[in-house]
Amino acid sequence: MATRLRRLTTRRSPPKLLFFALLMLAPVCVIGIYNYGQKISYFFRPLWDKPPLPFRRLPHYYAENVSVEHLCRLHNWSIRSQPRRIFDNIIFSNELDLLEIRWHELNPYVSKFVIMESNTTFTGIRKPLFFASNRARFAFAEEKIVYGVFPGRIASPGSLKDPFVLESLQRGAMNGLLHSAGISIGDLVIMSDTDEVPSPHTLKLLQWCDGVPPILHLELKHYMYSFEFPVDYSSWRATVQIYTPQTRYRHSRQSDVIFSDAGWHCSFCFRSLEEFTLKMTGYSHADRVKRKAFLNYSRIQRIICRGDDLFDMLPEEYSFKEMIKKMGSIARSDSAVHLPSYLIQNADRFRFLLPGGCKRNIVQLK
Repeated sequence: MATRLRRLTTRRSPPKLLFFALLMLAPVCVIGIYNYGQKISYFFRPLWDKPPLPFRRLPHYYAENVSVEHLCRLHNWSIRSQPRRIFDNIIFSNELDLLEIRWHELNPYVSKFVIMESNTTFTGIRKPLFFASNRARFAFAEEKIVYGVFPGRIASPGSLKDPFVLESLQRGAMNGLLHSAGISIGDLVIMSDTDEVPSPHTLKLLQWCDGVPPILHLELKHYMYSFEFPVDYSSWRATVQIYTPQTRYRHSRQSDVIFSDAGWHCSFCFRSLEEFTLKMTGYSHADRVKRKAFLNYSRIQRIICRGDDLFDMLPEEYSFKEMIKKMGSIARSDSAVHLPSYLIQNADRFRFLLPGGCKRNIVQLK
């Protein structure tokens, strides 16, 4: 009988040990999911998400010293007797250097620069009106500037309000500002963020040609931190549209047609580490800042020079093949060819945007 009891006790022990093991393992799993849940989720993205429908790509023909009439014909378009007016329409946060480059680059072709900024970030953090306080820097385009201020909302501590709501409201307010700028039916309107810069020859072609699709997405070469770190050609949100009474300002997919190799998108291309942290905490994806350590200046500086990810995330891809291909640091490029001409002309001022210039200032220069 004693032997039988010992056997029964031995048989019942494993469930008790398993219970204690699970009890100890549970907190470890919870901590792991809290710290790495986003990375785990993105790793399995190919299993739970589907890619959007592919764009219909329009080839882009361009070479120096080729007439715009010839280029129009190559695209199966016809030449206009007069160029269309162009309205450059952006919401602005704190990208002063990129704005200067953008406006100098596009100034010969743009009729009005329509710009709106807010006194808060999308996450409800109070911020200065950077453009208003630096407007003298853009005196070269003063007669073309149509400026508006969107009254932001200060978020209370611990607030869980969706930043995309405030972003959507600010983008919606652009419609009224664009109307006050004097836009007319048939004009061209650029809808993009400050760091999404169409190339000048793209605008010249679109304003001089008839037969252009009414809504045309722009494929932009994507860079991270500077033009030293080219990523790919995945940037597609910028559009050029022929204005109609139904046109509304949006920064999302609006057609199935995209114009190849039409400019540059330089993400997180800031002069100072202070500007990096403002964007990291203020834009609509601020939830990616999982720990305060992400905002450490030394960490950010190290990541910029390595070409690593600021948020320690996996590549946002829809297939394991593409994800694995893009894992790790972004490969450096020593080429500064086919970049905005104003950038090259003022290379000494914008050294931080060029190969070999990864070191940043601590605070934003006023």
